[in-house]
Amino acid sequence: MRIRRRVVVAAALVISTVGAATVALTREGDAGATPTAVSAAGDLSATAGAAPADTPPSADSGIGSRAGATRSTSDARPVTAVGRPAGEVAKDAPASVAYLSDRYRVSQDEAARRVALQELSAPLAATLAARYPAEYAGMWLDQAGGGVLTIAATDPAPVAKAVTGVPDAAHVKVVPVRHSLRELTEAATRVAGALGATAGTDVVVDEQANEVLVLTGGAVAADDARLAGAIEAGGVPARSRQLPPSIEKAPCDPRYCAQAPMRGGIRLDVPRDRNIGTVGGCTSGFNLRARSGRYYVLTAGHCVVSSTHTEVDRTWHQFLGPKVPIGVESTSPVLAENTTTYDYAVIPYQDGAIDRWAYPRRSGGDQASLVNYWCVTDNPACATKGSRDVKITGYTPYSAVQVGWVVCATGSAYTPKAGEVYVDSGAGEGYVPGTRCGTVTSKTNGRINVRVCARPGDSGGPLFTESDGRALGILNDGDPGSGACTNPNEQNYYMPVSTILDRVNANTGLGIQLATRGPLLNPIGSSNR
Repeated sequence: MRIRRRVVVAAALVISTVGAATVALTREGDAGATPTAVSAAGDLSATAGAAPADTPPSADSGIGSRAGATRSTSDARPVTAVGRPAGEVAKDAPASVAYLSDRYRVSQDEAARRVALQELSAPLAATLAARYPAEYAGMWLDQAGGGVLTIAATDPAPVAKAVTGVPDAAHVKVVPVRHSLRELTEAATRVAGALGATAGTDVVVDEQANEVLVLTGGAVAADDARLAGAIEAGGVPARSRQLPPSIEKAPCDPRYCAQAPMRGGIRLDVPRDRNIGTVGGCTSGFNLRARSGRYYVLTAGHCVVSSTHTEVDRTWHQFLGPKVPIGVESTSPVLAENTTTYDYAVIPYQDGAIDRWAYPRRSGGDQASLVNYWCVTDNPACATKGSRDVKITGYTPYSAVQVGWVVCATGSAYTPKAGEVYVDSGAGEGYVPGTRCGTVTSKTNGRINVRVCARPGDSGGPLFTESDGRALGILNDGDPGSGACTNPNEQNYYMPVSTILDRVNANTGLGIQLATRGPLLNPIGSSNR
């Protein structure tokens, strides 16, 4: 729990706490004024785009320097902001600095400067909104444009003069717009009222566009007969935008991920023959789709084909818990092999299971097939990226995979702790299921050999390239190991997706492809490279 302390400073200071930082804003000439609380809350909008190198501000990016801006002749008292040094801010925000450095290809020092400017921007925005309600129109950090804090104003001159004393002023600019933030907010409230919607949720202010935005697809239908009239009556530029369809979000723990959509990298429990009475664990690889539109789950062949699997095996998620049905071994046609050359299983869904694991087809939006990227303690990438979904965009043929590539694999192997009710896949105590990355060391025996840690139960799990979402293969076998990952040179072997697809289609003629969308209740096309 964070304890906030009130500090009494000179009456001319306005103090705002942003996380662990204290930022003081002074308005010159206000020595006799009553101190005003400045809120540290506020949303900052960062633009997307190409990642520039460390970019100094351009000639037109200085304070109030936009060409053609109308300048006011009225006097403006500067706001002096005292922020923390960038190095100090960086110590408190290492993940933010790492993200900026990685995403925008900038140095650690440049990233720290941007985080420090961000820390200052929230109290600065509150001060400007209170002091210049008729002029101030919002602000945003333009990360793609060099980490510049851009302030919009109907009259740039007084606002530009007011912020001349802020730290890092070279990366602050004021641009002219037509409508103030107060005007836009009031208009959004009017539009929302006319539509029976909620201002700030269904009807919002787009500060960068200097207009009101009605979000349709939620509380407001895209074909609402009132929409055009409400937008026109707003009195400011306004437009509508369709909300993209949403799905229940992963990432989720590979052991406990019983919600749609089906994704690569979650636990599959497979009972062995009844006379043995045991259950084994494997991992889902990728979604597949036949020419007919039927969807399948790809995993390793030895999960359902071996001397202990002579019956028609069914796969489940959390067999000792909710026992959620997933797939069933295909016998007509046979879609699984377990030999030294081929080790794969193309698993159709059990009756009714697709309704649980698919999401409905909707018009527009992104319905990409997914792989679960679940962070583990021995994966250093989690310091900057965190757990997330990776969208599968296609596959890379075995012939195109190169030694030295950095690739990632997700597995669900697990050995339960004492007293925990869960199927033991044989991973050994201390192994954590999730995603790890490594390098391709060679291609032998038709497999992709990777220097990465894996355990029994990870079999069938996906191998993919993180940056572009290309599927590469599924785990078959590898170096022996148990428990925590302690051998940095451990290697494991993955059967290529391209080999599997060629084999299955040659045997069956089903036209099975890697699914880049879905699984959907009403299937649509797939694409591969």
